[in-house]
Amino acid sequence: MSLFKKVLASVGIGSAKVDTRIASTQIEVGGELRGVVEIQGGQLEQKIDRIYLYLKTQYLKEQNDRKVAVQAEIARFLITEGFLLQPGERRDIPFCFTVPDHTPVTLQRAPVWIETGLDIKNAIDPTDHDHIQVLPHKHMQVVLNALHELGFRLREVSNEYAPRLGRGLPFVQEFEFVPTTHFRGVLDELEVMFYVQGDDLELLLQIDRKARGLSGLLAEALDLDESFVRLTISGGELRRGSAAVARMLRELIARYA
Repeated sequence: MSLFKKVLASVGIGSAKVDTRIASTQIEVGGELRGVVEIQGGQLEQKIDRIYLYLKTQYLKEQNDRKVAVQAEIARFLITEGFLLQPGERRDIPFCFTVPDHTPVTLQRAPVWIETGLDIKNAIDPTDHDHIQVLPHKHMQVVLNALHELGFRLREVSNEYAPRLGRGLPFVQEFEFVPTTHFRGVLDELEVMFYVQGDDLELLLQIDRKARGLSGLLAEALDLDESFVRLTISGGELRRGSAAVARMLRELIARYA
């Protein structure tokens, strides 16, 4: 390559473009995401060192008395090692990877997307973003159905900054429910965090009791009206269905209500 062409390539003139096409943009936590990365060469020969796919989301973090959205990388996947892309050449690189168990589901304010990155100097389109819809893991769905059967209405889902609870991530996904039947008048709200553990499912529940009387108001003021409970439900118990899990959760919550 002549010196002039090298200069053109270094400033991004006539360089490669990338486009990622996903077979299905709706995927369950723990499922396989398949697709193809399409690379289109430009006017000049270019060396591409690596191609990565990044699974990303965003979470809320309090800064200067307000909450701001911060991007987070959930996982990174190496699609191919380096190669030389000829002028006008097109390459289709198929991929398939498992959506990690700790990926947040895309409900309400919890976006998840695939970001394609080429390790290439000053490419015209070095990144490509594709949003996907992430559905709950099958075990999570059983618990969500059980809570619905107990009269809990899902009020909010959010990714919140909590590195101590994130287990390797800087955030945790919180599911906030309000009672409408069984625990109405007893609980203010119920917050649930899900952790898939192989065939089991661990729950962290924050049970917020409704203040009753002067002592209850005092407890609420001191945050003593909240109980944090950990519960692990085995895969066998989850496969019994939402009704069985609902009975288990009802007994557990009643002990702290």
